Amino acid sequence: MVKKEVEKLLKKVQKPARYTGGELNSVVKDKNDVKLRYAFCFPDNYEIGMSHLGMKILYSLVNERPDAWCERTFAPWEDMEALMRENGVKLYALESGDALDEFDLIGFTLQYELSYTNVLNMLDLGGVPVLKKDRTSLTPMVIAGGPCVCNPEPMADFIDIFLPGEGEEVTNELIDLLIEHKEKGSTRLEFLREAAKIQGVYVPEFYNVDYNEDGTIKSVENLETAPEKVKKRIISDLDSAHYPKNFVVPFIDVVQDRTVGEVFRGCIRGCRFCQAGFIYRPIREKSPEKINEQCRSISDATGYDEISLCSLSTSDYTKIEKLIPMLFDWALKESINVSLPSLRVDNFSDELMEELKKVRRSGLTFAPEAGTQRLRDAINKNVTEEEVLRTALKAFDGGWTSVKLYFMMGLPTETLDDIKGIADLAQKVVDAFYNNPNREKGKGVQVSVSCASFVPKPFTPFQWEPQDTGDMLIEKQKHLLSSTKSRKISISYHQSDTSVLEGVLARGDRRLGDVIYKAWQKGCKFDSWDEFFDFSKWREAFDECGLTTEFYANRRREFDEILPWDHMDYGIRKEFLVEENKKAHRSETTPHCRIKCSACGANKLNGGKCDAGSKKMGNGSQNVL
Repeated sequence: MVKKEVEKLLKKVQKPARYTGGELNSVVKDKNDVKLRYAFCFPDNYEIGMSHLGMKILYSLVNERPDAWCERTFAPWEDMEALMRENGVKLYALESGDALDEFDLIGFTLQYELSYTNVLNMLDLGGVPVLKKDRTSLTPMVIAGGPCVCNPEPMADFIDIFLPGEGEEVTNELIDLLIEHKEKGSTRLEFLREAAKIQGVYVPEFYNVDYNEDGTIKSVENLETAPEKVKKRIISDLDSAHYPKNFVVPFIDVVQDRTVGEVFRGCIRGCRFCQAGFIYRPIREKSPEKINEQCRSISDATGYDEISLCSLSTSDYTKIEKLIPMLFDWALKESINVSLPSLRVDNFSDELMEELKKVRRSGLTFAPEAGTQRLRDAINKNVTEEEVLRTALKAFDGGWTSVKLYFMMGLPTETLDDIKGIADLAQKVVDAFYNNPNREKGKGVQVSVSCASFVPKPFTPFQWEPQDTGDMLIEKQKHLLSSTKSRKISISYHQSDTSVLEGVLARGDRRLGDVIYKAWQKGCKFDSWDEFFDFSKWREAFDECGLTTEFYANRRREFDEILPWDHMDYGIRKEFLVEENKKAHRSETTPHCRIKCSACGANKLNGGKCDAGSKKMGNGSQNVL
């Protein structure tokens, strides 16, 4: 609901529909009929936030409760923020138009480290004290979840409660508790003491951190009612877990404007660079019947003409060849496209290819990640060049003429020969197209190479590794460009400075809170956007705090060093990660979970259960070498 003081501003901004609310399927309640109001904040713009599945799930979950109302808030773009500050308009929620400081719970999802300054900016713009020490009343209570919460320490000065793991169950438990304490008239401290007893709740002020003279952590001490280790929460049964029956339909184009069907959580692969592949374990699959039912419901309620299947590796879903015909049976009749992101080159079956021929052609995307077999073995990608080329040829036979290949640079043990190998592999894919006797004459091919800069992340085997410096990454980017000879190959890569900052924040400790605060005061926001990112301001903030980016990003950590996130329990045994790190330096692979269990430990958080088990996948990928 747009209030009068906002209406006059909307005529002056680039995309007013970002700020109006009132979209189809948005939920409006009478605030006098609920006991708790929850502002779900996405620390990026509307188009990015409205594409996020986690927000859709929790928005629906909370609004199913008659005693609570969840509303959406996004970071306003520069033009709107300037007008809001100039006219004294606070950041508000789209459904009611009420400012953030009128809410009981203010929840942020931390999907990306470079969104941290946006969190501070949104709190400030909403009239909420940025530093948690300045918030003394019971409400508003500022909470945060998402993948970055596996190392919450850099944001510990700003967030009252972190929620490591999956939020469906713990969100309701936290709401119940806060309603109880509101009715009792409890103090902030009394509520936090009780909240800290809930599994999947981390209250940072109940932990003291001491440092050694060299800047490393000496000890972490838990206080009050806080556990020594905070265990993440997981949902055991995805079929019975809450899932929306509809999505809010935006008025403007957003990044992913479609029906999303969640297929499974976790990953069987164990790629050593991939944080998501470890922190979302154990593997839990959803039944094809449930996925089909949910996709049908959302498509009917929204009118979307595309369904995207969501997981870390969709073709690893054991029932994919049952699910796809089930979806196609009704979707194609209604002119609804079905897309399968996150396909693996080692299990892209003939049957799956035949099914995909029935839908609209778009580019196929695969992720070899490294240009040489030695490096692919070091990162445990378990994909061969032959499999990449065989899959590309299969796609070309199926009529595809566009292939995107994802790689990383800056990986541990990487050399310039590995960088050249990226260009060489891309060229072999081009050659496979033109050497294919079945190709349609007169058609060309386009191979897009997207090269991300490797960032070591917590809870991965590479969490101890040094990150490449900005200069090293720039040298490798230039080498890749000079090694690429064909116009059929396009190269894109990330800014090196943003990757350095991401690496610093990903493995930082609590002392970075001062740096983040100073950087925000200097005007830093939307740091993941090239047009806003200003590394010089961050450098100034580090200098003023007496800290360096090199300490956090570019040094190797010893295995016995206390890491800032060691008091968080994501189920992965540290001994397992150490052994995987050592194997990487020997370029030794570990079979994926369906070939052999590696005893990572994640199943302990699910009563010993893991859907990876010893099942064989229906498309024959149990034969991967």
